[in-house]
Amino acid sequence: MNDRIIFHIDINHCYAQIEEMLHPELRNVPMAVGGHEEKRQGIILAKNDLAKAAGVLTGESLREAREKDPDLLIIPPHYEDYMYYTGKVKEIYREYSDQVESFGLDEAWIDYTASRNLFGDPEEVCSRIMERVNEEIGLKVSAGISWNKVFAKLGSDQKKQGSPFSITRENYKQTVWPLPVESLLYVGTATSIKLRSRAIRTIGELAGYSEYHLRNAMGMAGTMIHAFANGEDTSPVSDVLRVTKPKSIGNSITMIHDVYSLEELKPVCYVLCEAVASRMREQGLEGSTVYVSMRSTSLDWTGWERKMEQKTDVSEEIFNAAMSLASQYNFSLPLRAFGVSVSQMHPSKGARQLSLFWDSRRYERARRTDLAMDEIRSRYGFYAVRRACTLLDRPMTEINVKEDHTVHPVGYFQGRKMIV
Repeated sequence: MNDRIIFHIDINHCYAQIEEMLHPELRNVPMAVGGHEEKRQGIILAKNDLAKAAGVLTGESLREAREKDPDLLIIPPHYEDYMYYTGKVKEIYREYSDQVESFGLDEAWIDYTASRNLFGDPEEVCSRIMERVNEEIGLKVSAGISWNKVFAKLGSDQKKQGSPFSITRENYKQTVWPLPVESLLYVGTATSIKLRSRAIRTIGELAGYSEYHLRNAMGMAGTMIHAFANGEDTSPVSDVLRVTKPKSIGNSITMIHDVYSLEELKPVCYVLCEAVASRMREQGLEGSTVYVSMRSTSLDWTGWERKMEQKTDVSEEIFNAAMSLASQYNFSLPLRAFGVSVSQMHPSKGARQLSLFWDSRRYERARRTDLAMDEIRSRYGFYAVRRACTLLDRPMTEINVKEDHTVHPVGYFQGRKMIV
């Protein structure tokens, strides 16, 4: 059986590059996209090359960035622009394959396997895609090619100028294994510390380490990253054109500033739950299990799930379950990213089994509110109607997460109680 051909394409410093494209004068000054500049709160979401040369890092606080470069220009994020232009980029990708999986706004995997007979040599076609994005949209991208998604992303991370970086079965031990273990997908700061305590410093040393001992020490996360290091990722690239009912529906977001409490998380959680519930109703589905994923400032993920008493597609019920799950997080480290998903899907029947412990009037009222908001937004746009609670932190919640704000593939974590 022949290997798959997977492209991973990444728009370089995406938000900052789009700002430079729209405002060319920004190319001449150290500039970063971040939030809450007037309060000196928030984090760096993207930076241009001049800011990078000054040592500014994506993910650090605005205060830390200012200490490195007092003249750094902070631009507030303009998500509608980012969604529009990254959507145009992905339209180009879909001319070459119907299997395109977004990894946030700026990255995507493309399964080119079945397209080779139509378009030809993978490296030539991937280079052509890179050229088209630059010429037609005005954005520069990096690309990697491999037989699996993890190594394809590692290839694009090498930022080879003008052409894709190919990782093959013949060269991966020479190209991938010498890289620091932190380069591997889902190896965050806390995980890398645990690995280095076992003298695992490179991806090659991780690949050669006992999977049994990793699993005992780290659970399913140990098994997962061990497989990744050996190129054994078999996860498919999602087929966006295949009309099938999903096993789960979720949205997640990297927040423009760190979150320090459950109360501060509420507006973000409601926006995500609204998006998930609306997508479920569009597909005529209800779900019975709610899952939350939480990433701290150490870049490690934690997740919990709960079985609902009744299947639901109502945002208020999903929100209540999600907040109950999120309350298990102690906030000893602030939150950087948060996600909500619903699984165990069933076709919606529009009726519920009666229960002594279920407030039918509250359910009907909440569902009517959701349906009314769906109707208003379909006619007048997403921002035509907002819940009052989401106005408590406007910069954090003024994004349409329903369209394209998934920043990690929740499927990797679905069904696991906790990822270390």
